[in-house]
Amino acid sequence: MYDKIHSDLWTDHTFKLVTDHQYVGVMSIDVTHCNTLQHTAMHCNTLQHTVSYCDILQHTATHCNALQQTGAHCNALQRTATHCNALQRTATHCNALQHTAAHCNTLQHTATHCNTLYLLLLTCALLSAYLQHTATRCTTLQYTAPHCNKLLHTATSFYTLQHTF
Repeated sequence: MYDKIHSDLWTDHTFKLVTDHQYVGVMSIDVTHCNTLQHTAMHCNTLQHTVSYCDILQHTATHCNALQQTGAHCNALQRTATHCNALQRTATHCNALQHTAAHCNTLQHTATHCNTLYLLLLTCALLSAYLQHTATRCTTLQYTAPHCNKLLHTATSFYTLQHTF
């Protein structure tokens, strides 16, 4: 009888209402059971969707955590890069200062050499003036010496003559 109920109730997946009294009690149990199964299936589908959605959320959370860690690492790298750039600027500035110091040392050496040359030039100028003065006196003496010698010779001759008489 149960097989007949099922064959009469379900035809081409369409429910037929049976008006015979003998089937009404069985039919209400089958409809209630079917409704419960449908409700359970819908609830199960909802739970499966919820589980799938939960898995997606967990995957998204894991991905988000990885992105946060990557972001923190990226921030640390940016700070390191900024620090490195500052160090490079400092190194460039230091190199410029070293070059300037080397140039300054060269200029100081040149200035010392120049001061020495200037002192030598002054000494040479004074020596040149002295030598010119001496040369002028020498020229005067050379011009005067023959006259002196002549006068000396004349004076000697005169003295000799004077003492001879």
